[in-house]
Amino acid sequence: MTPPPLRLGIAGLGRGFMLLLPTLAAHPGIRLVAAADPREAARQQFASDFEAVTYADVAELCANPDVEAVYVATPHQFHREHVELAAALSLEDCQAMISAMRQARRWLIVGHSHSFDGPYRRTRELIDSGEFGAVRMIHALNFTDFLYRPRRPEELDTARGGGVVFSQAAHQVDIVRLLGGGRASSVRASTGSWDAARPTEGAYGALLNFEGGAFANMTYSGFAHFDSDEFCGWSGELGQPRAPGQYGQARRRLAQLQSPEEEAALKSARTYGAGLSLATSSLEGVTHNHFGFVLVSCDHADLRPTPEGVQIYADSRQYMEPLAPPAIPRREVLDELIDAVRHDRAPIHSGEWGLATMEVCLGMLTSAATGRDVTLSQQVGLPHSPALR
Repeated sequence: MTPPPLRLGIAGLGRGFMLLLPTLAAHPGIRLVAAADPREAARQQFASDFEAVTYADVAELCANPDVEAVYVATPHQFHREHVELAAALSLEDCQAMISAMRQARRWLIVGHSHSFDGPYRRTRELIDSGEFGAVRMIHALNFTDFLYRPRRPEELDTARGGGVVFSQAAHQVDIVRLLGGGRASSVRASTGSWDAARPTEGAYGALLNFEGGAFANMTYSGFAHFDSDEFCGWSGELGQPRAPGQYGQARRRLAQLQSPEEEAALKSARTYGAGLSLATSSLEGVTHNHFGFVLVSCDHADLRPTPEGVQIYADSRQYMEPLAPPAIPRREVLDELIDAVRHDRAPIHSGEWGLATMEVCLGMLTSAATGRDVTLSQQVGLPHSPALR
């Protein structure tokens, strides 16, 4: 018998919610029943789109007995408080979230990170097959316009969770840890903060070492010059087709703004309830999500996940392992949630997995500040999971 849809509540109706909205609305195993957001316009839009109840306060949402699970999509600095209510910017925050959910006997899943994406998961399956030997080296590269998109002041303040290490490295580290087996041993990094008007890290380069000898080079730049979507067939991060002729658009738009208040207002204009709704979201014409160029070097092949599948450069031939276009992009995030809640299956992206990723990100910042390698001690391997067999 098919179980009933999971009754999901949303904490925060901002950009994080909008990115997953089409998937949430299309997934047959999910029913959106409640949401919390301080903005009245967002609450009204949600109530209209889903015939659901809304609250101004997250605590009220978590107290609703009809809500079986909560998707926390609030800004970084509120994650610990809101996860604790449902059952980070430091390892202590991460551990507090894990402890809160353990005490409540509930699952904590860290998503949606790009390590859920189909091409990376398929690459991991190919590695697990043993056909290509052990992973030896991983290269991950992503160049975007992240730093020049409209930002709130705290998004440009590292101490409050701003900058590309907290906002973007978490995705890249998650992907690399998935492909490398999870258990990193040390990290060495440098970061770049090269625009006084955007006073936070806009770029980084890192060397991540794994137990067993594999290593990964990770590079990210959000300075809006080169765009690595060029390496992905001009398919965007969320699978949408890109127009190469839009070069420089982010910087041009930002140059027209006169103050941080105007910039924050422009960002607010891109959020749910402020002109965006279920009607403006779409799943049409998208490929699999991605996070830039990734190449995994094994004993007998290089494996390159792409928006269309996995390109394999083996000893004697080169070929594509295709993936069908996703009917519901990012559904893997919700499938893992439903499996945990409905079937009590341990998730890959557990709280402990998220803590290990955060440890690497914090290690990158420490290494950049000290010029030294940082030893990692909170790492976890890949759990036994049917999704990765």
